[in-house]
Amino acid sequence: MNGADSGTKPHDRPEAAGPHDRPQEGSVRAFLRLVAIEHSVFALPFAYLSALTAMAVTGLGLAWRELLLITVAMVGARTFAMAANRIIDRHIDARNPRTAGRELVTGAVSLRTAWLGAAVALIVFLTAAVLLNPLVTVLAPVAVMPLVLYSYAKRFTDWPHAVLAVAQAVAPMGAWLAVTGTFAGSGPAWLLAIAVGLWIGGFDLIYACQDAEVDRTIGVRSVPARYGVRFALRAAVGAHVLAFGCFAGFGFAVGFGWPWWVGLALTAAAFAYQHSIVRPDDLSRVNRAFFTANGFVGIALFGFALLDLVLRGGLR
Repeated sequence: MNGADSGTKPHDRPEAAGPHDRPQEGSVRAFLRLVAIEHSVFALPFAYLSALTAMAVTGLGLAWRELLLITVAMVGARTFAMAANRIIDRHIDARNPRTAGRELVTGAVSLRTAWLGAAVALIVFLTAAVLLNPLVTVLAPVAVMPLVLYSYAKRFTDWPHAVLAVAQAVAPMGAWLAVTGTFAGSGPAWLLAIAVGLWIGGFDLIYACQDAEVDRTIGVRSVPARYGVRFALRAAVGAHVLAFGCFAGFGFAVGFGWPWWVGLALTAAAFAYQHSIVRPDDLSRVNRAFFTANGFVGIALFGFALLDLVLRGGLR
């Protein structure tokens, strides 16, 4: 099993090509493919949502410096997490036909390049944290821990998806603290963080179903491998119901108006669609659920929340 945030691209599928059969490409470009940089769409919208809401409800108004540093921190943290995941899991990836085409397995990216990229990304994240405020600076090393722990979790627990949920919950919580510099009044951020964690943990349960048989064979632990695909899909439904409730609670807590609730209604539709197209006896549309439905959730919620904040004049 490999985490939902890792994504499934055409190059994740089985390939007959060896390490030297691919056309050579620049190391930077290959590294960006390794970490699937385009999948930031799943995390960035909620960091922005949390930051902009904090700016509005605290009366700070739009703070471009903080937004820029939050963006840098987010991209740095996510890039580090993905690079670390690929490094730590490279031997597991080589044994799974679906992931045997990943760059560290085929040699398209060297281990040295991956380590260098991970180190640079970590330095970028920590630097951005230092430039934000003292509280974020102190908490930055703590935020890194679940990013690394997730890659090892599949080796010692059947619920690595819960570790991924914690890692993803860090983004909205961190963005709120980056703006306010204090835990005081951070109740809404906790609701949003829990919602995001449950949302991503839920679709990681779905994503992991496609590797259930392979995971059992090679000794990788996950809910589908331990309890079966049907149980995992039901657990994903439960996680998304709870996530929806927390998203609604966040909207009430910050006093969002009709745009937020329109976005939330669309989110409910996306959740329903996602669970309707993935069944225990048919996992052929897992990728559609992963990319289409979940990418839509992040963009829709952020877009309608931004409209709400603009209409109420909280970002002047």
